[in-house]
Amino acid sequence: MVARALHHVSLNVDDVAPAVEFYEALGFRKVPRPDLGFDGAWMTLHGAGELHLLGFAPPEAMGQHFAVQVDDLDAALAELATHGIAPARTGEIAGICRQAFLEDPSGNEVELNQPL
Repeated sequence: MVARALHHVSLNVDDVAPAVEFYEALGFRKVPRPDLGFDGAWMTLHGAGELHLLGFAPPEAMGQHFAVQVDDLDAALAELATHGIAPARTGEIAGICRQAFLEDPSGNEVELNQPL
């Protein structure tokens, strides 16, 4: 079997509401979620897969993250700054991409990636 597309990524978050606000600032939008018996939210990024936020304690950070592509990293960071969101670190992989790493309110890492 060959995968066709990424369907969703699940992240544990301490508190769902602030996590939803953080991901909305990145451009994600909530979509309907069935009652699964625990707190959570489902979100999508322009219909290209989903992010499932699960209301459970996140695991220890050990480098795990997911990345979203941006056209202009500087403009993205300027817009996020208006929401009080700043990168934990930035960098560049020569000839490949510019990167900024953010942490959501639960400490999950999200990379903004601008291809070069």
